[in-house]
Amino acid sequence: MAFVVTDNCILCKYTDCVAVCPADAFYEGPNFLVISPDDCIDCDLCPVECPADAIYQEDEVPEDQKEFIELNAELAKHWPRITEVKPPLDDAKKWDGVTDKIQYLDTQLDD
Repeated sequence: MAFVVTDNCILCKYTDCVAVCPADAFYEGPNFLVISPDDCIDCDLCPVECPADAIYQEDEVPEDQKEFIELNAELAKHWPRITEVKPPLDDAKKWDGVTDKIQYLDTQLDD
């Protein structure tokens, strides 16, 4: 079972989680991070580090965010791997905690 990045990461993109991931399982899009279920080793380090509380164990993803399970798996196939901490997006503090941000998700693919 893998961990899943959910709605609250959109437009924030804190990368504290990337620093603790021993499997390098994170992938970076324009305004969102995802976790590859193929790379995740279920170590439980990333949820604790996420300042936006946007990472859940796959079987604990809130019902209204289940679509993120498939989104993480699909986008991780196309986006580049991220292994180093970067600054969050400029308006991250403004967007942290805003609900229903899926409409703002930029799914631009790199292939």
